[in-house]
Amino acid sequence: MAAVLELVAGSYEQVVFGYRVKTDEHEWTAKADFTHHAHSASISAAAASERFVVTGSRDETIQLYDMKKRVEHGALLHHDGTITCLEFYGTSHLLSGGEDGLLCVWSTKKWECLKSIKAHKGHVTSLSVHPSGKIALSVGTDKTLRTWNLINGRSAFIKNIKQNAHIVRWSPDGSKYVVVADDKVNIYDLETASVTATVTNPKRISSIKFLNDSLLAVAGDDEIVRICEMGKEEFVCEFKAHETRVKAVDSFHMEDYCVLVTASNDGFIKMWKLHLKEELEPPTLLGEVNTTARLTCLAVWKPSSAPQIAEEPAAEATTSEELARELSKTKRVRISMEEVILEDESKPKKKKKDGGK
Repeated sequence: MAAVLELVAGSYEQVVFGYRVKTDEHEWTAKADFTHHAHSASISAAAASERFVVTGSRDETIQLYDMKKRVEHGALLHHDGTITCLEFYGTSHLLSGGEDGLLCVWSTKKWECLKSIKAHKGHVTSLSVHPSGKIALSVGTDKTLRTWNLINGRSAFIKNIKQNAHIVRWSPDGSKYVVVADDKVNIYDLETASVTATVTNPKRISSIKFLNDSLLAVAGDDEIVRICEMGKEEFVCEFKAHETRVKAVDSFHMEDYCVLVTASNDGFIKMWKLHLKEELEPPTLLGEVNTTARLTCLAVWKPSSAPQIAEEPAAEATTSEELARELSKTKRVRISMEEVILEDESKPKKKKKDGGK
């Protein structure tokens, strides 16, 4: 049975491209569905949920698109600086990070900003929500990795890292996470919050995507995409994907294989068929489309019929061990409905003098 897919890519030229993909043929075809001059500056981030696609830009706005109704849905104006990262949690929430150091949590029902957290002293460069929805990780230009309790919007703990990291991602099962700094992928264990392995890419890394719990697709400042096996801590497969550097990768699963989607400065979006078996073989090209633009980011919109899971509050965790125990429970979180601006909690609060003035 054919799947309904939309490839959505942002560009330096401020345009968002949408391509509808037909998957019921031997060779997939991607036909132009829409082009939208969405922003007044280059587009820096894109994300998709079951219903919405969002794009963020250097123009400090997040633009919303309702993919089911096929209409623009407005703009989110809260950040003061470039939008650096966007990630949906299920169908209920969107998280955004920016150069203003803020991490914002949005409700997708009314598109309210539920929480606005001063997450980093510098820019927020990347964020990732744990599969349970209970916590989020963020990295920034203050050389810290921070863990956020999404119940109360407070910092669970802060880890200093030696470099400015620019990507952080949870594995699909939530047992580990990876932090990317320049050309290195540092693999962290959840329980110890320490690096268990480091894999080095030949070039600076631009984008990563977990294909499953053990395989990570890595793209960088060259035309090669490499697949890292977490258990072996090494690249087990690589292939030339484009003529110039690969800017973004995404993936989704069909019945018995994985589709890896790549976007490049050369203007092409390509779809690759990859069988996730023990001995990985280079993928085969399913289809491609030339946008003729300099692409910066990518999202795949694929509606699903995933059931909604009841939300439950979670306890606070202050250490990585407590966090691991808390996350081993299968409850989901409910994000409280007030907006909070938090002070940087790494500094002790000054006590007020008597009189309170």
